[in-house]
Amino acid sequence: MVKIAESWRAVLATEFEKPYFQKLTAWVRGEYATAAVYPPGGQIFHAFDACPFEQVRVVILGQDPYHGRNQAHGLAFSVNEGITVPPSLQNIFKELRADLPDTLIPAHGNLDRWASQGVLLLNATLTVRAATPGSHQKKGWEEFTDEVIRQVSAGRPHVVFILWGAYAQKKVELIDASKHLVITAAHPSPYSADRGFFGSKPFSKANEWLTSQGETPIQW
Repeated sequence: MVKIAESWRAVLATEFEKPYFQKLTAWVRGEYATAAVYPPGGQIFHAFDACPFEQVRVVILGQDPYHGRNQAHGLAFSVNEGITVPPSLQNIFKELRADLPDTLIPAHGNLDRWASQGVLLLNATLTVRAATPGSHQKKGWEEFTDEVIRQVSAGRPHVVFILWGAYAQKKVELIDASKHLVITAAHPSPYSADRGFFGSKPFSKANEWLTSQGETPIQW
């Protein structure tokens, strides 16, 4: 059985039974059987296991898992300890340091510490072929993760949705902005970070919102 928090299993039970998801599952299994695919099969749903539905307070949306060996472990933007911190995550840490100067940033890029505090680090596509970015897009994952966003929007109170880049920002239509905070900025990639990511202060904005709603701020 896939490792996923029971609260998510309950929320998504209907989705798991839909024909598109059954087809997706068969296709992904075929990919893992015939090619190098990331993250490891047991970590595909790690974001959901590390951050149960009833604990979600922040959603950060990515696109694809990292496609390099030993990088992806099921959390958007995160890499395993011992792996070089990728450029986008380096820029995220740079903005975090500027936004909240007292934050102690570890030398590694594993973001499980965020997930354990209620940050859902969700990629729109949960798997990818080695060295082939975008290879598992438009196979059904996006339909599944769109439903995840809808469920969080409908079923959780005053969540912060952090949408970096044009792709993530298209998901705003799935979110009830009357009850949640939506933070948008350029993507932290080196190709776009200078066009509005740096200086956007997403971490302090998220914590100010959470505090205003009676929630505990994230220890970023």
